[in-house]
Amino acid sequence: MSSLSYAIQVSCTTGKPSFSPKIDNSSGAASLSSSLSFKTFLKEVQKNPILHHVPNKIKEASVRLLDAFVDSAFEFSDQPLLPSQSNFAPVEEIGKAVQVTGSVTGRIPDDFPAGVYIRNGPNPLFGGFKSTKSIFGKSSHSWIEGEGMLHALYFFKDSKGKWKISYNNRHVETDTYKLERERAKPSFLPAIEGDSLAVLLAYLLNSLRFGEVNKFLSNTNIFEHSGKLYSIAENHIPQEIDILTLETRRNWDIEGSWIRPFTSHPKKAPDTGELVIMGIHPQKPYFELGVISADGKKLLHKVDLKLSRCCLCHEIGVTKRYNVIMDFPLTLDINRLVNGGPLIKYNKEEYARIGIMPRYGDADSVKWFYVEPSCTFHIINCYELGDEVVVLACRARNSIIPGPDFGSNKFEWFSKGFDEKSENVSFFSRAYEWRLNMHTGQVAEKNLTGDDYSMDFPMINENYIGGKNKFAYTQVIDSNASSKSGMAKYGGLAKLYFEETTKVDYHEFPENTYCSGAAYVAKSGEDADEDDGWIITYVHNEDTNTSQVYIVDAKNFTSEPVAIVTLPSRVPYGFHGAFVTL
Repeated sequence: MSSLSYAIQVSCTTGKPSFSPKIDNSSGAASLSSSLSFKTFLKEVQKNPILHHVPNKIKEASVRLLDAFVDSAFEFSDQPLLPSQSNFAPVEEIGKAVQVTGSVTGRIPDDFPAGVYIRNGPNPLFGGFKSTKSIFGKSSHSWIEGEGMLHALYFFKDSKGKWKISYNNRHVETDTYKLERERAKPSFLPAIEGDSLAVLLAYLLNSLRFGEVNKFLSNTNIFEHSGKLYSIAENHIPQEIDILTLETRRNWDIEGSWIRPFTSHPKKAPDTGELVIMGIHPQKPYFELGVISADGKKLLHKVDLKLSRCCLCHEIGVTKRYNVIMDFPLTLDINRLVNGGPLIKYNKEEYARIGIMPRYGDADSVKWFYVEPSCTFHIINCYELGDEVVVLACRARNSIIPGPDFGSNKFEWFSKGFDEKSENVSFFSRAYEWRLNMHTGQVAEKNLTGDDYSMDFPMINENYIGGKNKFAYTQVIDSNASSKSGMAKYGGLAKLYFEETTKVDYHEFPENTYCSGAAYVAKSGEDADEDDGWIITYVHNEDTNTSQVYIVDAKNFTSEPVAIVTLPSRVPYGFHGAFVTL
């Protein structure tokens, strides 16, 4: 669970499950959570709202009493942001397209496609991220919990062939977003970090009042299938979005056939156009895989892979014939939570493996390859090469999920994770390769890019997904800026050439300028090369507090951007972006 890190890389994952990821085993909470009756009660709350079968009038009265208790016992306050974190603050919703005039430096290429560049990211309601204080202790929202907001830049040509550009932003209106907006105040108690008893009570009170532990965020990714656009975060199903207005149309559950969490990174199968999805959950079945028809109307295949644990798997891979599953030792365990421990835990002493499964296979058809433990959230690409399946991904050698000091020492923990001088540079990920021999069962794995730069949020020319690719592109972490802010900042882009020895070119940004949501825009035409296209990305200059969009020529990668569009509104840092041609 998608997904900048924890601060941005984590954002792509841990905010997504509808469960609290950390409860300290301290003070009275240990005895509370160790009670068998409490554990039974907690599990029942997770299965169904406790008021589900109560008559409506009694239910409404009970909810009003609970609301009154929350209003009197819990005090909400805004979390302060450091100056280095200013562009993580939310912005006001515009809600309609605004023309961008006289704000283009350089020239948008004539053969750049007409379309929409959209990026998703957290943008909390009511002024910012909240903390609560009560006699039970403190609890806080994490940055990854902000409601999803889409930022869209539209590129169209007028009748004279001149580019017309407009910008819009709009919240994704999930069911829980509408619930809080109707109440006109913060309603969900923070249940992701804080004092043990306060987090436990937030967990229970949210469940009793709303039937959900956490909000449906829809803040991680944006994807297209069968001509429709969807917003997603993997603690819920996607929302269909009107591409021209950014209005939220409906929840997409494939005619009621998929009602569990839905990955932030579905993949279109080569040749067929079918959409391969997955959903993880901290209770059995831990991992289910699905295949949706190319027209998006039918769930063609659904299977429980019968995993023995819930791995925090953020992305699935595809080749022409196979699905690729990452089962690494970063896990969700509801029993740990019930016993007062962390729901999310990384244990490098446990096994790590990659599964290769026929497209329509079942649990018994998966061939598992055991690999060195690590944290891998984002897959670059997967393809078949003779007897081998090649998996390319961004891999960190240690956990990028907050550890025991997540909470009061969170900033210090994040800063250490980004400090190059630290013995444990947890958040630094590199391009990595696994070669899995389907005939012999052997595994060959290696770091492709060395230790000079940390990179993540990869992208390729989508025409090559599932087939052999020569190029990939990533965002590059500025370790100095990330260490100072306690949140990951991407101060440039990288282009990877996959040859015998991987070559890397870098596109550097001006000082104190950082990006998010970069996407690859392919040039049309049968004669276009794999790297015939552009990288488009939102950037923010923290010295001038100006947000822009850069368009970088993929073939002339180290050159200045071919065009820079200055935006009429600040765009906070966020997660994944996409370019949709129209």
